[in-house]
Amino acid sequence: MYTETVYTHIMLKNLTISADPVIIAKARAKAAAEHTTLNEVLRRYLSDFANGGRGADYDAVMVRLRECRSGRRFSRDEANER
Repeated sequence: MYTETVYTHIMLKNLTISADPVIIAKARAKAAAEHTTLNEVLRRYLSDFANGGRGADYDAVMVRLRECRSGRRFSRDEANER
């Protein structure tokens, strides 16, 4: 069996951001739990943002909301209740 490996080199530019250290630590932990890196999460977000996307999370929520049914129509007062 012969396997060919092809390496591609994409030039990436460094970006420095400032954020709360606690938030960074939580974000790194969440990324690790999802078997990825904070760098990759930020790259995907930046790409989605730059291309005008609304984000995968938003799309997933909207799909779930389409399937929600209350079983009845709410009155105007109920719909605007705080």
